[in-house]
Amino acid sequence: MIAKVIVDVASKSVDYKFDYIIPEQLESVIQPGVRVIVPFGPRTIQGYVMEVTAEPDAQLDVSKLKKIIEVKDIQPELTSELIALSEWMGSTHVIKRISMLEVMLPSAIKAKYKKAFKMKDDIEVPSALLQKFDKHGYYYYKDAQKNNDIQLLMKLLKEDIVEEKTILTQNITKKTKRAVRVIEGYHPDEVLAKLEKVIKQYDLYAYLSEEQHKTIFLTDIEDMGFSKSSLDGLIKKGYVEKYDAVVERDPFKDRVFEQESKQQLTEDQFKAYEAIKAKIVSQEQETFLLHGVTGSGKTEVYLQTIEDVLSQGKQAMMLVPEIALTPQMVLRFKRRFGDDVAVLHSGLSNGERYDEWQKIRNGRARVSVGARSSVFAPFKNLGLIIIDEEHESTYKQEDYPRYHAREIAQWRSEYHHCPVILGSATPCLESYARAEKGVYHLLSLPNRVNQQALPEIDIVDMREELSEGNRSMFSKDLREAIQLRLDRQEQVVLFLNRRGYASFMLCRDCGYVPQCPNCDISLTYHKTTDLLKCHYCGYQETPPNQCPNCESEHIRQVGTGTQKVEELLQQEFEDARIIRMDVDTTSKKGAHEKLLTEFEKGNGDILLGTQMIAKGLDYPNITLVGVLNADTMLNLPDFRASERTYQLLTQVAGRAGRHEKAGQVIIQTYNPDHYSILDVQKNDYLTFYRQEMEYRKLGKYPPYYYLINFTISHKEMKKVMEASQHVHKILLQHLTEKALVLGPSPAALARINNEFRFQILVKYKSEPGLLQAIQFLDDYYHEKFIKEKLALKIDIDPQMMM
Repeated sequence: MIAKVIVDVASKSVDYKFDYIIPEQLESVIQPGVRVIVPFGPRTIQGYVMEVTAEPDAQLDVSKLKKIIEVKDIQPELTSELIALSEWMGSTHVIKRISMLEVMLPSAIKAKYKKAFKMKDDIEVPSALLQKFDKHGYYYYKDAQKNNDIQLLMKLLKEDIVEEKTILTQNITKKTKRAVRVIEGYHPDEVLAKLEKVIKQYDLYAYLSEEQHKTIFLTDIEDMGFSKSSLDGLIKKGYVEKYDAVVERDPFKDRVFEQESKQQLTEDQFKAYEAIKAKIVSQEQETFLLHGVTGSGKTEVYLQTIEDVLSQGKQAMMLVPEIALTPQMVLRFKRRFGDDVAVLHSGLSNGERYDEWQKIRNGRARVSVGARSSVFAPFKNLGLIIIDEEHESTYKQEDYPRYHAREIAQWRSEYHHCPVILGSATPCLESYARAEKGVYHLLSLPNRVNQQALPEIDIVDMREELSEGNRSMFSKDLREAIQLRLDRQEQVVLFLNRRGYASFMLCRDCGYVPQCPNCDISLTYHKTTDLLKCHYCGYQETPPNQCPNCESEHIRQVGTGTQKVEELLQQEFEDARIIRMDVDTTSKKGAHEKLLTEFEKGNGDILLGTQMIAKGLDYPNITLVGVLNADTMLNLPDFRASERTYQLLTQVAGRAGRHEKAGQVIIQTYNPDHYSILDVQKNDYLTFYRQEMEYRKLGKYPPYYYLINFTISHKEMKKVMEASQHVHKILLQHLTEKALVLGPSPAALARINNEFRFQILVKYKSEPGLLQAIQFLDDYYHEKFIKEKLALKIDIDPQMMM
């Protein structure tokens, strides 16, 4: 028997299936989807079995094939569906298959490789080094570096006294807890007869033998009132033993979720629910675009359709755009479905994520809630996939391997013959255009579920504030509105899409601005650490007391970040309790949920935050939302800037007045006449959609054209320019005249981490030769990168143009 294996080497040159002989003793356990350990050149590495066949390919010499060394799994980690998906992504998106397989799996499953020096048999190592080798004869490279032994070891390597090895280790660590069990081989009645005179030992043994089908922990024994001496006595007599029982890491083990019954649906909700239910029952693939205003009850539609899926014995997947939204969504799902819910997101530890993933794989959880990568959850019988806030750009992975969760969801829904729901108050233009064409089925929820009016939205022209002498970042209207809410003991949400203390530092005499030495961008000032930081490469430096350019002492922070706003708010409203939510305050595990819980409990008056507070918050006491600067995204050099501004402002405005108390939204802007801001005020998605579509048509942008962005980068400008011209030439050779090839030109961020960046943008409708061109360029520049570190990034359907 032959196994076709994808090996754990992220190189284009080995991105195909290798044939390995399956040893006879492993034939019964090796199947597609299991991990195996195989010899590969001089190394021993991990691989994934993609196929099992009776014979190798005809052109291969069987005598030269190597044998599989070990199988790591009893049950496959990869389903046949995920294997097929990895093949499809590899062929259509120019992604190495090992990279695709590894993004599908929790990091705990991935192999780790450690370089080490190994003692050779029968050859003596100098005594000074001997004690540094472990019991298996290895001295790890990392430890040798730390101990300054590398030079000596390299000398021994040349003298053939030691050899270099790569050691394969696993990330998986099982959590264990001390437990007690009866020792097999004794008949309980016989043991109990011998213990009749030792009453406490008798009672304990009787309990353990009756409950031996369960795991009994040491702590359970103590809680039951049995003494340590009774247990020790039974262990000494050889009737029971202690052992390490594997326990599941449950991130919600200390939480109690009150059962929640389903709510009465409104007429609009019921129509949407019935349309989706029909496809669930008939097991047909269809994509529904659920367009509902903020507070229209989209989540309740999700929950009730999932109930129908579970009643059919199937499974459901729920995606949210970022982990800040997960706590509230998890709460609702856990209240409705209890332990049937598994949670998958980057805020969990590796062990917790692995255990949640295993719950899905083993069929113990039939519903998943998670961020982007949870789209690969190992369900075998999906009945529904839901993508909430489907317009969010975070559903696209920007790093390699690049994929869009929406596209993966579509593929999986076709595989399982099940519907997909794309939910949003502000659908992306591409999705709404598909709904208008009939590619998607449009469902509308035009009203809030409790008949509560949408909040009143006021636009403040900050130019007028400035002309009236108000240089503060709080307009007169916003200041008064905040004070009114504080007096009423109501809550306020303030939104600013900029973290840090100040945008940059500026010398008021010569105009000098401290720049990152590695990137073409100014440094951001962070007050808590008193450092200037680059948010792209991580560079940081101490802020200067005087200008390095002209030696003036008039160098100050300019612009405002969340840290600065927090300070100004505290000065303006001394008694206000402020909770700040941004990347800096939510970096620790569980910080998102902790801060939101504090605010929900009423332990904060003002919630100040970046994009992570714009969506999902549903608290009855929020009656005011303030947008401090609506122009932050509007001025970005990206064709989606207006769309993202409209979406973000609509989402954050939707946090106000969702329950009985009326809501107000104040948007501060220097562009009060911009259509994206005016349409937010009118809550008029269709008018915005029509106007933005006109601009897209004129500019030949999606949804009228598809895009591919090619970014070439290197430390030498000359090499970048030469490679850019070469990429441009290859594209022109493969594409028709209907395609538009723009560039090469410097990227909006022309240098990041000391690498110059040029871009070429291709706009097209249908290009049969495009995939061939992409594959050629990917192969060619893979070799170039190995030899010269000249990188080509190919981004299909780019979400970020910077």
